[in-house]
Amino acid sequence: MFSKVLVPLDGSKVGEGAIPVIEQLVDKLAKGMKVEVILIGVITLLRHWVVVGEASAPVSYTEEELGLIKQNVENYLVKTGESLKKRGVTVRTMVSTGNAADEIIKAIDDTKADLLAMSSHGRSGLRRLAFGSVTDKVLHRSKVPVLTVRAPEGTKNE
Repeated sequence: MFSKVLVPLDGSKVGEGAIPVIEQLVDKLAKGMKVEVILIGVITLLRHWVVVGEASAPVSYTEEELGLIKQNVENYLVKTGESLKKRGVTVRTMVSTGNAADEIIKAIDDTKADLLAMSSHGRSGLRRLAFGSVTDKVLHRSKVPVLTVRAPEGTKNE
């Protein structure tokens, strides 16, 4: 059985789709075993756009703004992990910045995770081509098994 599970979260309900599956695995397959779940949030946008009239320009976040964003992501991860903690799971959180797929792959090595569990937004066709697929990129590069959970029907990409 897996003892260290990495779960990437993006702040959406769709992204949280893997959490109930991990809860079921812990309840049914790992009862009495020590399981650690590492929740990771990756901040991918390190700048924002400032628009004045018809002109616009990309502006990097200040250290203070980035610190606030990181704290908000950390708070979200802690709150999301509460249901796992109630099941006796050790929950750890990580906040990283950069390309989501790269940071998730790096976190697998850094945490020595033996399973990656992530939700797929279920994009296909042109939407997948336009937005890319973090799940697809991670699936092809991961050195550990990847459990992918398709977003439930009716779940919006929030």
